[in-house]
Amino acid sequence: MKAIILCCAASLAIVSCSSNQDKQSKTDSVVVSDTVIKTQSTVQTNNVQAASSLCFLRTDGKSNQDSTSIELVIKGNEVSGQMNWLPYQKDSRKGKLDGIIAGDSIKATWTFMQEGMTDTLGLKFKLDKDQLTQKPLKLNIKTGREQTDESAGYRLTYQSSNKLKK
Repeated sequence: MKAIILCCAASLAIVSCSSNQDKQSKTDSVVVSDTVIKTQSTVQTNNVQAASSLCFLRTDGKSNQDSTSIELVIKGNEVSGQMNWLPYQKDSRKGKLDGIIAGDSIKATWTFMQEGMTDTLGLKFKLDKDQLTQKPLKLNIKTGREQTDESAGYRLTYQSSNKLKK
């Protein structure tokens, strides 16, 4: 059963990140889709800065039935994209990422919907050529909200689309 669920989640992610030529406009911008699993980049033309799109997937939970997909669109030092957290039989969080990149460190704000409410979280990532790592979240007892655990290392690992295809 867990193999079927994992295959379905991976298939859905791959299909929804499939790109065709219509996704690039004449100004070399990249259109972001809901769930992402493919890496692509645009070419710099007419002195317009190049943008690249990187896709990552993380599965966890009992039998790896929970998944989180991330697409990062990087243009210069600006980062945007989508992040979708899809826990098995629970309320999901789907939304957009906006932030900055300096070297291999990304600091982003995730604006997401959950249970009909909009919320935000500050997230920190490290970008490597074939994986993305994230600092975990912890509950702030005073505010009752989740926040990035600044004292923790980058422990949550997302695999790139190149790793998934092997």
